[in-house]
Amino acid sequence: MTKLKWGMVGGGEGSQIGPAHRLGAQADGLYDFVAGALDHRPDEGRAYAQRLGIAADRAYGDWQEMLAKEQARDDRVDLVTVATPNATHFEITKLFLEAGFHVLCEKPMTMTVEEGEEIVRVAAASGRICAVNYCYSAYPMVRQARAMVRAGEIGKVRLVVTNFSHGHHGDATDADNPRVRWRYDPAMAGVSGQFADCGIHALHMASFICSDQVESLSADFASTIPSRELEDDAMVNFRMAGGTVGRLWTSSVAIGRQHGFDVQVFGETGGLRWASEQPNQLIYTPVGGRTQIIEKGEAGVSEEAARLSRVAIAHPEGFPLAVANIYVDLAAAIRGETRDGLPTPEDGARSMAAVFAAVESAKADGAWVDARPPMFR
Repeated sequence: MTKLKWGMVGGGEGSQIGPAHRLGAQADGLYDFVAGALDHRPDEGRAYAQRLGIAADRAYGDWQEMLAKEQARDDRVDLVTVATPNATHFEITKLFLEAGFHVLCEKPMTMTVEEGEEIVRVAAASGRICAVNYCYSAYPMVRQARAMVRAGEIGKVRLVVTNFSHGHHGDATDADNPRVRWRYDPAMAGVSGQFADCGIHALHMASFICSDQVESLSADFASTIPSRELEDDAMVNFRMAGGTVGRLWTSSVAIGRQHGFDVQVFGETGGLRWASEQPNQLIYTPVGGRTQIIEKGEAGVSEEAARLSRVAIAHPEGFPLAVANIYVDLAAAIRGETRDGLPTPEDGARSMAAVFAAVESAKADGAWVDARPPMFR
C-alpha cells in the first residue's frame, strides 16, 4: 500500500503536542512525513524540520509558504496537521481545506462559534476530511464503552459524570511562567481558560460514549489564583438531547491529581467507568451484579476495541497510540473507507458553542443556557 504524504504546521521543537503527532502518524507505516512549517521563527522551523528528515525544499519558514508551494506540487501532501496556537487554528484550517487538503486540527478547532460553523461549511463544500484531535476517544476501552452503550448493555443512560482535573497550575508562585500564563490570558486563550483547554475533552467524551449531544448547560467558573483573568476551575451541569443528565468538573489547581481524566456512565441496568490513568481497563457493574474489569486485548471485546488494540493484553497503551488510532482512521477515511468515531468539525463547532454557553452561564450565576451552535438548533 502506498503511504500517504503528511505535513505539519506547528508542533516544533519544545512543543508539548508535536512529538505525540509525529509518533502517532508514523506508528503504523501509513504516512511519510514530507513537509512542515514547524515554528513561528522561520530559520528555526526550517532547521528543525530538516533534522527530522524533511527535505530542504519542503522545510518551510511559515504556513503560508507551505500552503502555496505544496498546492503547486504534483506530489503534494495528502494530510496537514494543524498544531499551532489556538488563535491560528481557524485561518490555517480553512485555507488548507479550501486548497483541497485533508486536515487534522488540534482542539479547540476555532476561537468562536461563528468560526466553527464556517469550518463545518467549508469542509462540506471542499469535500475534504476535517478532523479534530479529540484523541482520548480513540483509546480501545473508550470504544468498548461506546459499543456497550450502543448495544444497550447498561440500558438507557440516565447520568454521565466526567472530569478532567489536574494540579499542575496550582502553584501561585509559578503563575507568571509563560507556559502557564497564556492559558489564562484572554488575548491568547480566548473567552475561557480551563474549560476550553481540558473541559471540552471531558464534554466531548460524554457525547462520544453516549452517542448524544449536549443541548443546555449551567456553569460555575472560579479563578482561584487572583492574577488570572480566566477560570482555573469550573463545574458544569448539562442536559443531553436524549434526556441524559451530565455533571462535569475541570480544574488546573487540584494539587495531587496528575492527569485526572475519567468518565462514568450510569444506565438503567448497569454502569461503566474509564480513567485515562488506567486506560487498559473498563470497569463494568451490572445492576444487582458484581463489578467486573474488562481488559484491553481480552477475548470478547467489541470489534472497535479489538481493532484499535496495538499490543498484547497486560501491556500498556498510552497517549501516543491513541493519537496513532486517530491517524489510522484518518488514513482509512482518506482512502474512502467509512470509520465511525473520527472526531468531526461538527464536534469542534459544538465544543466551541459549549464554551461560549458556559461563559455566558457563569456570568449569569449559573443560569441555564442553550449550548448548541445556532446551525444545529
